[in-house]
Amino acid sequence: MSHYSNSRTRPGSSRMKPIVGTFVVLSVLGGLGYWGYTSLAAPGEPDKDVQEATERVQEFLDAWAGSKAAEAGSLTDSPENAESLVKSVMTNLKPKKALIKASSSEAKKIDGGKVQVPFTVEMDIASAGKLTYESTAKVLKKGEWQVEFSTPVIYPEMEPGQTLALKTNETRGTVLDTHGRELTAPSLVGDVNEDGKGISGLQARYDKVLSGGAAHPRSVVVVDRTSGQQVKAVTKAGAKPGEDVRTTIDPKVQAAAAEALQGTDKNISLVAVDPRNGHILAAANRPGGMNRALEGRYPPGSTFKAVTATALLLKGVKPGDEAACPKFQSVNGQQFENQKQFVLPAGSTFRDSFAKSCNTFFVGERAKVSGSALKDAARYYGMGEDWDIGTASYDGSVPVPESDNELAASTIGQGKVLASPLGMAAVAATIKEGEFKQPVLVPDQVKKKATAPKLPGDVVEALRDMSRATVTYGAGWALKDIPGSPHAKTGTAEYGAATPPQTHAWMIGYQGELDVAWAVIIEDGGSGGQDAGPVAARFLRSLHS
Repeated sequence: MSHYSNSRTRPGSSRMKPIVGTFVVLSVLGGLGYWGYTSLAAPGEPDKDVQEATERVQEFLDAWAGSKAAEAGSLTDSPENAESLVKSVMTNLKPKKALIKASSSEAKKIDGGKVQVPFTVEMDIASAGKLTYESTAKVLKKGEWQVEFSTPVIYPEMEPGQTLALKTNETRGTVLDTHGRELTAPSLVGDVNEDGKGISGLQARYDKVLSGGAAHPRSVVVVDRTSGQQVKAVTKAGAKPGEDVRTTIDPKVQAAAAEALQGTDKNISLVAVDPRNGHILAAANRPGGMNRALEGRYPPGSTFKAVTATALLLKGVKPGDEAACPKFQSVNGQQFENQKQFVLPAGSTFRDSFAKSCNTFFVGERAKVSGSALKDAARYYGMGEDWDIGTASYDGSVPVPESDNELAASTIGQGKVLASPLGMAAVAATIKEGEFKQPVLVPDQVKKKATAPKLPGDVVEALRDMSRATVTYGAGWALKDIPGSPHAKTGTAEYGAATPPQTHAWMIGYQGELDVAWAVIIEDGGSGGQDAGPVAARFLRSLHS
């Protein structure tokens, strides 16, 4: 059964009132624009009775057009019934504008001392377009002229017990997952308003495709006021059936992502991609609203050390090279330190500093990645390029540092470096695949994918080695017992001006034995290893269950 706007008569009541429930479309619009009666002049001397009767009809029509149902009813011989039906029609159709005008030139006397007055109804209905039709009112004199009210006065093809309503056309396409089933991911799918128009998410992005290009997704119908069932159509939908929009979302991965976010009272997002082709397998946000997994703009913190490590590896630094990790590193009076001011012992390596996320090592190596080296390394991961994934996304920004202090901050994912969870998941996916594959959500709608140079083989192997070390003995300890050989990089990104600074908790990674790479962020969430790590662990356990 289709659902319509509707009003009905309450059982046992002689007064007809609008139905309350799934069939009513909002409340009566206040201040509805309309045009009133202006002139009834006609050639020759007008008949006084006809003129007075026509004026009374126009008063009724003006009240109707202005949604003044009680006033309209008071001008008829059946006030309660007229008020109820006028209110029902105008509440259901909620026109933006209504012009209802009597035809004085065609008004005439008929049998029984009555006057018959034709009139034209023109309504502009936002969700259904123009509605125009003609009707006739009969007026009789009982002291004063009164409109002889019956249901066909309001619409000639209606019978008592019926009203006009809006029908949402059942032709809209569906947003589908990768298996062709309806996608159940609210922050991705988005919403459709009561007029059948997409207003957020993929419903908004592909409204024309899903709606079939219909300018007006609803039509006017006659319905039974009691049951809400359609009796006949008044206007046609005028649109071809909408097309489905198929995404790359894997329902199992999406469910695992959504479940992993449960129990966290902070804003949290998780996105997963297939490294082989960039297909976005999951994008979950808690709470909903903006799709932060794809569009969020955050300092990536130490997860960006994967990019800085790439720049260092390209400069010839090896994972086993000795790497100093002191408590502090000073740059022009600005002090950088490690989380909880830890230090690594003498003889520690580049691999150790990566795995344990030593800020002071990376800051100390900044001269090797000065100039455009970080920006160039980021290009291997598509960061800062223009991505077309089939919906809105943020693709990252890695500007060339303008000072030594800015360079120091950039090496650890601070300063002006920004990324989305999707962008950082693409970093992990590129390390696994050895080559950047631009993320994609709606493949059929992507016109041109961003490309990137291929990472050198020795750089890829070194990054894989260090990201696995992050799990086996480094800051990614939360994944140590997860099957599938997880690789990871943690991040604790400072933001804001508070003292001490607030931090976002990050973790990115990929599974060695599954075609999935992922990123987790908890806004104001504390530590990457301590807080984001357990979320990633829940996600990966679900994938292996």
